Amino acid sequence: MSVIQNARRGRRRRGEQPVVPRAEFRSYYGRPVIKKPSWEATDIAGYFFLGGLAGAGSVLAAGAHLTGRTSTATALKVSSLTAVSLSAAALIHDLGKPSRFANMLRVFKPTSPMSMGSWLLGAYGPAAGVATASAVTGRLPRLGGVATGAAALLGPAVATYTGVLAADTAVPAWHGAHRELPYLFAASATAAASGMALMAGPAGENLPARCAAGLAAVADTAMEKAAERRLGMVAETWKEGRAGTLLRSARALTVGGAVAGALFGDRRPAAVASGLALLAGSACTRFGVFAAGVASAEDPKYTVMPQRERLDAATPEGSSGSS
Repeated sequence: MSVIQNARRGRRRRGEQPVVPRAEFRSYYGRPVIKKPSWEATDIAGYFFLGGLAGAGSVLAAGAHLTGRTSTATALKVSSLTAVSLSAAALIHDLGKPSRFANMLRVFKPTSPMSMGSWLLGAYGPAAGVATASAVTGRLPRLGGVATGAAALLGPAVATYTGVLAADTAVPAWHGAHRELPYLFAASATAAASGMALMAGPAGENLPARCAAGLAAVADTAMEKAAERRLGMVAETWKEGRAGTLLRSARALTVGGAVAGALFGDRRPAAVASGLALLAGSACTRFGVFAAGVASAEDPKYTVMPQRERLDAATPEGSSGSS
Protein backbone atom coordinates (compact mmCIF):
# COMPACT_ATOMS: atom_id res chain seq x y z
CA MET A 1 0.00 0.00 0.00
CA SER A 2 2.81 2.44 0.81
CA VAL A 3 4.36 1.86 -2.63
CA ILE A 4 1.09 2.92 -4.35
CA GLN A 5 0.80 6.01 -2.15
CA ASN A 6 4.38 7.02 -2.91
CA ALA A 7 3.74 6.62 -6.65
CA ARG A 8 0.67 8.85 -6.40
CA ARG A 9 2.61 11.48 -4.50
CA GLY A 10 5.26 11.40 -7.20
CA ARG A 11 2.65 12.00 -9.89
CA ARG A 12 1.28 14.96 -7.96
CA ARG A 13 4.73 16.50 -7.72
CA ARG A 14 5.46 16.04 -11.43
CA GLY A 15 1.95 16.84 -12.68
CA GLU A 16 0.06 14.28 -14.72
CA GLN A 17 0.29 14.48 -18.49
CA PRO A 18 -3.15 14.47 -20.18
CA VAL A 19 -3.79 11.47 -22.41
CA VAL A 20 -6.25 13.27 -24.70
CA PRO A 21 -4.92 16.31 -26.62
CA ARG A 22 -6.32 19.61 -25.50
CA ALA A 23 -9.35 20.67 -27.52
CA GLU A 24 -9.09 23.86 -29.52
CA PHE A 25 -12.58 25.25 -28.98
CA ARG A 26 -13.67 28.16 -31.10
CA SER A 27 -17.43 28.40 -30.94
CA TYR A 28 -20.50 26.44 -31.94
CA TYR A 29 -20.60 26.19 -35.75
CA GLY A 30 -18.05 29.03 -35.98
CA ARG A 31 -20.59 31.59 -34.89
CA PRO A 32 -19.51 34.75 -33.03
CA VAL A 33 -19.15 34.36 -29.27
CA ILE A 34 -20.25 37.94 -28.62
CA LYS A 35 -22.76 40.09 -30.39
CA LYS A 36 -21.15 42.52 -32.79
CA PRO A 37 -21.84 46.24 -32.26
CA SER A 38 -25.29 47.15 -33.52
CA TRP A 39 -24.21 50.76 -34.07
CA GLU A 40 -24.26 52.15 -37.60
CA ALA A 41 -20.75 53.04 -38.74
CA THR A 42 -21.83 56.32 -40.34
CA ASP A 43 -23.57 57.44 -37.17
CA ILE A 44 -21.23 56.27 -34.43
CA ALA A 45 -17.85 56.49 -36.14
CA GLY A 46 -18.98 59.91 -37.38
CA TYR A 47 -20.03 60.74 -33.82
CA PHE A 48 -16.55 59.75 -32.60
CA PHE A 49 -14.86 61.95 -35.21
CA LEU A 50 -17.10 64.99 -34.84
CA GLY A 51 -16.93 64.92 -31.05
CA GLY A 52 -13.15 64.85 -31.21
CA LEU A 53 -13.07 67.75 -33.66
CA ALA A 54 -15.38 69.78 -31.45
CA GLY A 55 -13.60 69.13 -28.15
CA ALA A 56 -10.05 69.66 -29.37
CA GLY A 57 -11.19 72.63 -31.45
CA SER A 58 -12.42 74.40 -28.33
CA VAL A 59 -9.01 73.99 -26.70
CA LEU A 60 -7.24 75.48 -29.72
CA ALA A 61 -9.90 78.21 -29.93
CA ALA A 62 -9.20 79.23 -26.34
CA GLY A 63 -5.49 79.41 -27.08
CA ALA A 64 -6.11 81.54 -30.17
CA HIS A 65 -8.52 83.74 -28.18
CA LEU A 66 -5.91 84.37 -25.47
CA THR A 67 -3.10 85.13 -27.93
CA GLY A 68 -5.09 87.59 -30.04
CA ARG A 69 -5.56 85.34 -33.07
CA THR A 70 -9.14 86.50 -33.41
CA SER A 71 -9.95 85.14 -36.87
CA THR A 72 -8.66 81.67 -36.04
CA ALA A 73 -10.45 81.67 -32.68
CA THR A 74 -13.78 82.59 -34.28
CA ALA A 75 -13.38 80.00 -37.04
CA LEU A 76 -12.62 77.26 -34.51
CA LYS A 77 -15.55 78.23 -32.30
CA VAL A 78 -17.94 78.04 -35.25
CA SER A 79 -16.37 74.72 -36.27
CA SER A 80 -16.71 73.26 -32.77
CA LEU A 81 -20.34 74.29 -32.42
CA THR A 82 -21.15 72.85 -35.85
CA ALA A 83 -19.27 69.62 -35.11
CA VAL A 84 -20.89 69.03 -31.71
CA SER A 85 -24.33 69.73 -33.19
CA LEU A 86 -23.76 67.20 -35.97
CA SER A 87 -22.28 64.78 -33.45
CA ALA A 88 -25.38 64.97 -31.27
CA ALA A 89 -27.57 64.55 -34.36
CA ALA A 90 -25.65 61.40 -35.36
CA LEU A 91 -26.02 59.96 -31.86
CA ILE A 92 -29.74 60.69 -31.75
CA HIS A 93 -30.19 59.19 -35.21
CA ASP A 94 -28.51 56.00 -34.07
CA LEU A 95 -30.64 55.89 -30.91
CA GLY A 96 -33.74 56.14 -33.08
CA LYS A 97 -35.70 58.57 -30.92
CA PRO A 98 -34.64 62.00 -29.56
CA SER A 99 -36.35 61.14 -26.28
CA ARG A 100 -33.79 58.39 -25.64
CA PHE A 101 -31.01 60.97 -25.44
CA ALA A 102 -33.09 63.03 -23.01
CA ASN A 103 -33.72 59.91 -20.94
CA MET A 104 -29.98 59.40 -20.53
CA LEU A 105 -29.81 62.77 -18.75
CA ARG A 106 -32.24 61.55 -16.10
CA VAL A 107 -29.45 59.56 -14.44
CA PHE A 108 -26.00 60.79 -13.39
CA LYS A 109 -23.78 57.71 -13.13
CA PRO A 110 -20.03 58.41 -12.92
CA THR A 111 -19.18 54.74 -13.58
CA SER A 112 -21.03 54.76 -16.91
CA PRO A 113 -19.16 56.28 -19.90
CA MET A 114 -22.49 56.67 -21.73
CA SER A 115 -24.09 58.55 -18.84
CA MET A 116 -21.07 60.81 -18.37
CA GLY A 117 -20.83 61.40 -22.11
CA SER A 118 -24.45 62.51 -22.26
CA TRP A 119 -23.89 64.98 -19.45
CA LEU A 120 -20.66 66.21 -21.06
CA LEU A 121 -22.48 66.96 -24.30
CA GLY A 122 -25.30 68.61 -22.34
CA ALA A 123 -22.84 70.97 -20.63
CA TYR A 124 -20.41 71.47 -23.49
CA GLY A 125 -22.97 72.31 -26.18
CA PRO A 126 -24.38 75.45 -24.51
CA ALA A 127 -20.88 76.69 -23.62
CA ALA A 128 -19.73 76.25 -27.22
CA GLY A 129 -22.90 77.98 -28.42
CA VAL A 130 -22.46 81.05 -26.22
CA ALA A 131 -18.78 81.32 -27.12
CA THR A 132 -19.59 81.17 -30.82
CA ALA A 133 -22.46 83.64 -30.62
CA SER A 134 -20.31 86.17 -28.79
CA ALA A 135 -17.41 85.77 -31.23
CA VAL A 136 -19.61 86.13 -34.32
CA THR A 137 -21.71 89.06 -33.09
CA GLY A 138 -19.06 90.82 -31.03
CA ARG A 139 -21.52 91.21 -28.15
CA LEU A 140 -21.04 90.32 -24.50
CA PRO A 141 -17.29 89.70 -24.84
CA ARG A 142 -16.84 88.90 -21.13
CA LEU A 143 -19.54 86.26 -21.20
CA GLY A 144 -18.07 84.97 -24.42
CA GLY A 145 -14.65 84.70 -22.79
CA VAL A 146 -16.07 82.74 -19.86
CA ALA A 147 -17.92 80.42 -22.23
CA THR A 148 -14.75 79.96 -24.30
CA GLY A 149 -12.88 78.92 -21.15
CA ALA A 150 -15.66 76.55 -20.08
CA ALA A 151 -15.75 74.88 -23.49
CA ALA A 152 -11.96 74.53 -23.42
CA LEU A 153 -12.09 72.87 -19.98
CA LEU A 154 -14.74 70.41 -21.13
CA GLY A 155 -13.16 69.93 -24.56
CA PRO A 156 -10.55 67.26 -23.70
CA ALA A 157 -13.21 65.07 -22.05
CA VAL A 158 -15.56 65.51 -25.01
CA ALA A 159 -12.73 64.57 -27.40
CA THR A 160 -11.67 61.40 -25.54
CA TYR A 161 -14.65 59.95 -23.67
CA THR A 162 -15.77 58.07 -26.79
CA GLY A 163 -12.54 56.09 -26.55
CA VAL A 164 -13.46 55.14 -23.00
CA LEU A 165 -16.98 54.30 -24.17
CA ALA A 166 -15.72 51.93 -26.88
CA ALA A 167 -13.13 50.32 -24.60
CA ASP A 168 -15.79 49.66 -21.96
CA THR A 169 -17.48 47.12 -24.27
CA ALA A 170 -16.61 43.43 -24.70
CA VAL A 171 -15.43 44.00 -28.28
CA PRO A 172 -11.88 42.51 -28.38
CA ALA A 173 -10.27 45.11 -30.67
CA TRP A 174 -11.51 47.92 -28.42
CA HIS A 175 -11.42 46.47 -24.93
CA GLY A 176 -7.98 44.98 -25.44
CA ALA A 177 -6.61 48.48 -26.12
CA HIS A 178 -8.52 50.16 -23.27
CA ARG A 179 -5.39 51.93 -22.01
CA GLU A 180 -4.30 53.35 -25.36
CA LEU A 181 -7.63 54.07 -27.07
CA PRO A 182 -8.48 57.34 -25.23
CA TYR A 183 -4.99 58.68 -25.94
CA LEU A 184 -5.25 57.65 -29.59
CA PHE A 185 -8.57 59.47 -29.82
CA ALA A 186 -7.00 62.54 -28.17
CA ALA A 187 -4.18 62.61 -30.71
CA SER A 188 -6.61 62.08 -33.58
CA ALA A 189 -8.85 64.87 -32.30
CA THR A 190 -5.90 67.24 -32.02
CA ALA A 191 -4.92 66.46 -35.61
CA ALA A 192 -8.47 67.22 -36.77
CA ALA A 193 -8.68 70.50 -34.86
CA SER A 194 -5.24 71.55 -36.12
CA GLY A 195 -6.35 70.77 -39.65
CA MET A 196 -9.45 72.88 -39.21
CA ALA A 197 -7.34 75.78 -37.91
CA LEU A 198 -5.03 75.52 -40.92
CA MET A 199 -7.98 75.48 -43.30
CA ALA A 200 -10.16 78.15 -41.74
CA GLY A 201 -7.67 80.55 -40.17
CA PRO A 202 -5.33 83.04 -41.83
CA ALA A 203 -1.89 81.73 -42.71
CA GLY A 204 -0.31 84.39 -40.51
CA GLU A 205 -2.04 82.97 -37.41
CA ASN A 206 -1.50 79.25 -37.89
CA LEU A 207 1.93 78.63 -36.33
CA PRO A 208 0.46 77.11 -33.11
CA ALA A 209 -1.80 74.87 -35.20
CA ARG A 210 1.16 73.67 -37.27
CA CYS A 211 3.05 72.79 -34.08
CA ALA A 212 0.01 71.02 -32.65
CA ALA A 213 -0.39 69.04 -35.87
CA GLY A 214 3.19 67.79 -35.64
CA LEU A 215 2.76 66.69 -32.03
CA ALA A 216 -0.56 65.05 -32.87
CA ALA A 217 0.96 63.07 -35.73
CA VAL A 218 3.76 61.74 -33.50
CA ALA A 219 1.34 60.85 -30.69
CA ASP A 220 -1.15 59.27 -33.08
CA THR A 221 1.47 56.98 -34.59
CA ALA A 222 2.93 56.05 -31.19
CA MET A 223 -0.45 55.26 -29.63
CA GLU A 224 -1.56 53.15 -32.57
CA LYS A 225 1.62 51.08 -32.40
CA ALA A 226 1.26 50.71 -28.62
CA ALA A 227 -2.33 49.54 -29.04
CA GLU A 228 -1.30 46.95 -31.62
CA ARG A 229 1.42 45.60 -29.31
CA ARG A 230 -1.00 45.22 -26.43
CA LEU A 231 -3.67 43.58 -28.59
CA GLY A 232 -1.38 40.76 -29.72
CA MET A 233 -3.13 38.53 -32.23
CA VAL A 234 -6.24 40.73 -32.13
CA ALA A 235 -4.14 43.45 -33.78
CA GLU A 236 -4.75 41.54 -37.02
CA THR A 237 -8.13 43.27 -37.15
CA TRP A 238 -6.33 46.64 -37.13
CA LYS A 239 -4.07 45.62 -40.01
CA GLU A 240 -6.30 43.64 -42.37
CA GLY A 241 -9.44 44.24 -44.40
CA ARG A 242 -11.35 47.50 -44.34
CA ALA A 243 -9.88 48.56 -40.99
CA GLY A 244 -6.33 48.00 -42.21
CA THR A 245 -6.92 50.08 -45.33
CA LEU A 246 -8.47 52.93 -43.33
CA LEU A 247 -5.77 52.96 -40.65
CA ARG A 248 -2.93 52.89 -43.17
CA SER A 249 -4.59 55.77 -45.00
CA ALA A 250 -4.97 57.57 -41.68
CA ARG A 251 -1.24 57.32 -40.93
CA ALA A 252 -0.27 58.56 -44.38
CA LEU A 253 -2.71 61.47 -44.32
CA THR A 254 -1.93 62.53 -40.75
CA VAL A 255 1.85 62.38 -41.10
CA GLY A 256 1.75 63.88 -44.58
CA GLY A 257 -0.54 66.70 -43.50
CA ALA A 258 1.61 67.49 -40.48
CA VAL A 259 4.84 67.55 -42.51
CA ALA A 260 3.29 69.70 -45.25
CA GLY A 261 1.88 72.07 -42.65
CA ALA A 262 5.22 72.39 -40.89
CA LEU A 263 7.14 73.08 -44.11
CA PHE A 264 4.68 75.07 -46.20
CA GLY A 265 1.89 76.08 -43.81
CA ASP A 266 2.75 79.77 -44.12
CA ARG A 267 1.33 79.64 -47.66
CA ARG A 268 -2.44 79.63 -47.90
CA PRO A 269 -2.90 76.86 -50.54
CA ALA A 270 -0.50 74.53 -48.72
CA ALA A 271 -2.17 75.26 -45.39
CA VAL A 272 -5.58 74.35 -46.80
CA ALA A 273 -4.25 71.15 -48.39
CA SER A 274 -2.47 70.03 -45.21
CA GLY A 275 -5.56 70.88 -43.16
CA LEU A 276 -7.74 68.73 -45.39
CA ALA A 277 -5.25 65.86 -45.08
CA LEU A 278 -5.26 66.10 -41.28
CA LEU A 279 -9.05 66.13 -41.12
CA ALA A 280 -9.29 63.15 -43.48
CA GLY A 281 -6.64 61.29 -41.50
CA SER A 282 -8.54 61.81 -38.25
CA ALA A 283 -11.77 60.59 -39.83
CA CYS A 284 -10.02 57.50 -41.21
CA THR A 285 -8.65 56.73 -37.76
CA ARG A 286 -12.11 56.77 -36.16
CA PHE A 287 -13.74 54.76 -38.95
CA GLY A 288 -10.80 52.34 -39.02
CA VAL A 289 -10.95 51.65 -35.28
CA PHE A 290 -14.71 51.15 -35.58
CA ALA A 291 -14.25 48.66 -38.45
CA ALA A 292 -11.61 46.76 -36.48
CA GLY A 293 -14.02 46.41 -33.59
CA VAL A 294 -16.74 44.96 -35.81
CA ALA A 295 -14.29 42.51 -37.41
CA SER A 296 -13.01 41.31 -34.03
CA ALA A 297 -16.55 40.68 -32.78
CA GLU A 298 -17.54 38.73 -35.89
CA ASP A 299 -14.67 36.22 -35.71
CA PRO A 300 -14.88 34.00 -32.58
CA LYS A 301 -11.13 33.35 -32.49
CA TYR A 302 -10.48 36.92 -31.36
CA THR A 303 -12.67 36.33 -28.34
CA VAL A 304 -11.65 32.77 -27.45
CA MET A 305 -7.90 32.69 -28.16
CA PRO A 306 -6.86 35.76 -26.11
CA GLN A 307 -8.88 34.45 -23.17
CA ARG A 308 -7.14 31.08 -23.47
CA GLU A 309 -3.72 32.74 -23.65
CA ARG A 310 -4.44 34.74 -20.51
CA LEU A 311 -5.63 31.58 -18.75
CA ASP A 312 -2.51 29.66 -19.79
CA ALA A 313 -0.29 32.50 -18.62
CA ALA A 314 -2.00 32.55 -15.23
CA THR A 315 -1.82 28.76 -14.79
CA PRO A 316 1.47 27.42 -13.34
CA GLU A 317 3.16 24.71 -15.41
CA GLY A 318 1.95 21.27 -14.46
CA SER A 319 -1.06 22.45 -12.47
CA SER A 320 -3.46 21.41 -15.24
CA GLY A 321 -3.13 17.79 -14.24
CA SER A 322 -5.56 16.30 -11.79
CA SER A 323 -4.55 15.64 -8.25
